[in-house]
Amino acid sequence: MAASKVLAACLMLASHTYSVPPAVLVGIYKAEGGAIGQEVGNSNGSYDLGPMQINTIWMPDLANRWGVNEKTARKWVRDDACTNVGVAAWILRGHLDETGSLSQAIGNYHSRTPHHNKKYKSRVLGIMKDNGLIKTSR
Repeated sequence: MAASKVLAACLMLASHTYSVPPAVLVGIYKAEGGAIGQEVGNSNGSYDLGPMQINTIWMPDLANRWGVNEKTARKWVRDDACTNVGVAAWILRGHLDETGSLSQAIGNYHSRTPHHNKKYKSRVLGIMKDNGLIKTSR
């Protein structure tokens, strides 16, 4: 099965598991532009991992939840598409539960800093509109 089909199946499963809209996960995926096995360094010393570019700041919590060391958690998030997308949906669900706003949760996925949050949210929504995932109002 092609990697894109696997990723799509994982995305639908994660969407259902965490009750987040699949269109939003697709928008985030396209905004992040990551790939299986990818690590992208950030200016603060952290890294973004895999297709959904999960930041390594999440590794201690994930390792604890999964009962593994951080190196193993990092490898799973970086190299396994379903784990990566599942973590992204879990993160988005956490932000949604915290804020009660899907729009705010999308921005928080990237950053809680207002300027970065707003810019990212706008980018994701634009991608969703351009890909026919949401309708524009007339």
